[in-house]
Formats: sequence, C-alpha cells, structure tokens
Amino acid sequence: MKVEAIIPTAGLGIRLSRKRPKPLIVIDGEPLFVHTLKVFEKAYCVDSVILVVHSRYRTSYEKYVKKYRLSKVKIVMVGGETRQESVKRAIEYLDKKTRMVLIHDGVRPFISLKLIQKAVDLCKKHRAVVVAVPVKQTIKRVDDQGFVEATLKRHKLWEVQTPQVFRRDILEKAYRGNQMSLVTDDASLVENIGIKVKVAEGDYANIKITTPEDLMMAQMFLKQHKKKIS
Repeated sequence: MKVEAIIPTAGLGIRLSRKRPKPLIVIDGEPLFVHTLKVFEKAYCVDSVILVVHSRYRTSYEKYVKKYRLSKVKIVMVGGETRQESVKRAIEYLDKKTRMVLIHDGVRPFISLKLIQKAVDLCKKHRAVVVAVPVKQTIKRVDDQGFVEATLKRHKLWEVQTPQVFRRDILEKAYRGNQMSLVTDDASLVENIGIKVKVAEGDYANIKITTPEDLMMAQMFLKQHKKKIS
C-alpha cells in the first residue's frame, strides 16, 4: 500500500521575528526542514515526499534538497495562502498508486521513525489517525468576558500533533466537502464528513517550532534526536 507524505513548509514564521522563514532557520548547521526530512528518508513505510514551500523561497528549498540528497522528495511545489490551501494543492500531485497520505509539519523536526510507523500501521486499520499527547495542565473554558465557565476533565483532553495519516479517498473527500470553513488541522476536515479519527499516543518531544523559546528547546533535543534516527 503506497504511502506518500505531504510536508507543508510554506509558512514564514512571523512569531520568530527572523529574516528567514521558519523552516529555513539553521540549527546545528542544517535548516529545520532538513532535520525533519532526514527522518522521512529513513522511514521505510513512506515511499515519497511532496514538499510544499513559499513561492519566494522555492529555489532555496530546491538547493537544500539537492545538497542533502533528500531523494524521497519527488517535487518542491508552491503552497497557498493558508496551510489548508497548501495541503489541498499538494493532494493534486499524489501518485495514482498512492493509497495513504501522511501529513506532517515541516517544523516538527523531532518526529521519530517509530511514531511514523505506528501512525501508518494504525491507519491501515482505522482509515484516519492523528498523533497526540495527553494534556498535562489544567484547562478551563472561559467566556467572552474573561470568566471561567468550566474546568474541563483533563483525562479526555489531548494535544494534537502531526503526523496525521489518512486513507487517500477519505482525505480527498474531506477536502472536496470543505468549501468555507478554515480549520487548524486536516483531521478536523475528516471529522466534518463523519469519519471517526483514531488517536495514536505521540511524544512530548515532537514539538512544533513556533516561538524563540521553542528554538531554545530544539537545541537541547537535537543531540538525543540524532541518536534515535542514527
């Protein structure tokens, strides 16, 4: 069953206040997105990668793909105005033989081979899978005036990560059925067409690099991560 990965990296990462877009920020001598793609190079269950980038930096991404011999990247394509639009465009480039689609944030460089395999295996059985971790902190729902409405039951709350893996036909149907709503992850679109999504317990180290504090954490995680994929 052929599996292709869509890796969105088209965001500019404004919150990091850097001159370069977030995926191109260098950590330990290599851009963030390269650290991410090196894991997928070693993931036997993933056949190829569609890399989605910002139009302004497409040439830079292509140069890095060549420099680091990221052979699974079959195309470097330009994304849309939103992540949702970027994934929608990438779906059009899927191989005809592809049956499962894995979507992973390009700036989550600490994904493990074990977790990729786990998500793909679960998708074979459940058709739609998200990686997530149990929430550690107490979460309260607050009204528009800033007053607490309720304290939510923590044991039922999970923080969603990527990868998210779907049967191709389900993902395509979810995107065709969404004309208006903007969502924060692909699983939400699948949920909207009535498909149950299985949760695979993830890894707290599988962070998305968003803020300067995340970059500091990334420096600490990197050495340990390299041992995992070596």
